[in-house]
Amino acid sequence: MNMSTLAAVAATGRFQLRFQSLFQQGRALAFPCDAQGHVPMDDLSERARCNYLYARAVVGREYATPAVVPDLAS
Repeated sequence: MNMSTLAAVAATGRFQLRFQSLFQQGRALAFPCDAQGHVPMDDLSERARCNYLYARAVVGREYATPAVVPDLAS
């Protein structure tokens, strides 16, 4: 990530909590969060909320420990 990308992320403050699959490379679940990794569950759709709770429940079995990453899509 270059310095201009880091500056853009710092300015917008947009992050994702990303759960990477342990078995399928390239498969992951990502949810909007703050810089500390707190996901605003009330803002998620019902489907996203279910996926988030599922991903949390299977950390270490299906998904890796989540990481806070910059939301570059926004």
